Amino acid sequence: MNTAMTEGKKRKVRVREATSKDVPAMVALNRAAYPLLAEDNVVWGESHLTSHQRLFPSGQLVAEIRGRIVGAAASLVVHLGSEPLRYHTWAGITDSGYFTNHDLKGDTLYGADVYVHPDFRGHGVGAALYQARRDLCRRLNLRRILAGGRLWNYSEQPVQTSPEEYAQRVAAGEIRDLVLSFQLREGFVLRGVMPNYLKDPRSHNYASLLEWLNPDYRPRHPGARKVRVSCVQYQMRKVTSFADFARQVTYFVDVAADYQSDFVLLPELFTVQLLSQVDALSPQEGMKKLAAYTNRFTKLMSGLAKRFGLTIIAGSHPVYKGDKLQNIAHVCLPDGSIVEQPKLHITPNERKWWGISGGRYLAVIDTPAAKIGVLICYDVEFPEAVRYLADEGVEILFVPFCTDNRQGYLRVRYCAHARAIENQIYVALAGNVGNLPDVTNMDIQYGQAAVLTPSDFEFARDGVAAEADSNEETVLVCDLDLDDLHDSRSSGTVTPRLDRRPDLFQFVATFPGSAKPQANPADGPLGDQRELPDQNQDEDSDPR
Repeated sequence: MNTAMTEGKKRKVRVREATSKDVPAMVALNRAAYPLLAEDNVVWGESHLTSHQRLFPSGQLVAEIRGRIVGAAASLVVHLGSEPLRYHTWAGITDSGYFTNHDLKGDTLYGADVYVHPDFRGHGVGAALYQARRDLCRRLNLRRILAGGRLWNYSEQPVQTSPEEYAQRVAAGEIRDLVLSFQLREGFVLRGVMPNYLKDPRSHNYASLLEWLNPDYRPRHPGARKVRVSCVQYQMRKVTSFADFARQVTYFVDVAADYQSDFVLLPELFTVQLLSQVDALSPQEGMKKLAAYTNRFTKLMSGLAKRFGLTIIAGSHPVYKGDKLQNIAHVCLPDGSIVEQPKLHITPNERKWWGISGGRYLAVIDTPAAKIGVLICYDVEFPEAVRYLADEGVEILFVPFCTDNRQGYLRVRYCAHARAIENQIYVALAGNVGNLPDVTNMDIQYGQAAVLTPSDFEFARDGVAAEADSNEETVLVCDLDLDDLHDSRSSGTVTPRLDRRPDLFQFVATFPGSAKPQANPADGPLGDQRELPDQNQDEDSDPR
């Protein structure tokens, strides 16, 4: 918890990290700080503040005097690439106030809002919150703090005065602006004046662009964030019991652990091997029989993850969800916990022969080494799924696959590489090889494990970090540099993540949990400011 103690003019101000219990008080405080904005609902609502705390809890601060919350600040970390001082809008840089674009791998702390209760202005509350922000910037080793501030008194100037001239005169101390003068006293430097920052008659929609550079910033050393990935090219062979199957799986996880891997990836439906110990069944009977192993299988995999201290992407396995059979990847974390990722897109073969149904959500998984996602085989052939995961911060995408011929494999491989390039992420593939003659609809397999990268100077030639020989049982081990990945996003030969055209194209996901929190009318249309108050504010306030 971040705390700071500052002597105000009369009372001590304590700054700490906000909690979920503070949300109602923060909503009331925001409305009290901006009463005219509250009339138009252009204030924080519970869904906004809850989103902030979920995405970046250490950036949400409250200030207390004698135990009462009298001020608050909202911040997020952003990645602005090679042009950090480029102009932006408030709604754009805060994702309409929800902070869903927060990127902890960025180098800039963005100050979205500071607000102080009217009864406690002049007690150093704003200064204490600004100091806490600077402390946070230092603690996270971020390069800078950026903020936009409305030119609060600009409308009072003669019509011929340009906003740039007005801001420069404030910076020179010739005239005073309620917001800008305070921010300059807090050590910020004026870097420009942004048009259309937000709709505000007082400033004619202009805002200052302000920067505070962290004097303690230490450039991150190249290669500091490396992870090791092991992709198991798994031989499908007859087993005599579940214990026999478990011995084979344990061997491969042990090999990955011996190589000090952070992740081990197993293929899609490699558990079908268990059906080789029973008489031939129809495809649907086989899937039902296999689903009965779910508890034993997940217990085995979570136990191995905990035992060896790595993250296992346990291929996939059929699981009943109600009366629907789904193809589910189990991601087993080093603490023994499990995250499930169902296959969303079902091939005609799976639907016809196995009766598999598609899932309805995508999981973004925080692991000790990286933020990851999983798409099972056919799913990677749909760009929308990967775009969603990449926009949620996924750095490595794991793709367990099961293909029976070269054409099927190459569909997965080519699409996976396209997803790596267009989203600037790493993609790891692992599939089955060999055959199971007595298991219907799982006769032959074609596979080639690979780890694919974006195509730029930071990465290997051809955008292939590593690949195995096809159709040979092996473990492909590969190191990935996450710093290189993030450097390519901000300063690569091309920067597709930064150069998208949201003015032309919009991406909307509709599965449960994918949307931003839905605000009720009292939450306020923060991305569409309509009218701002004409009132005197204390210099401790930093209005949006």
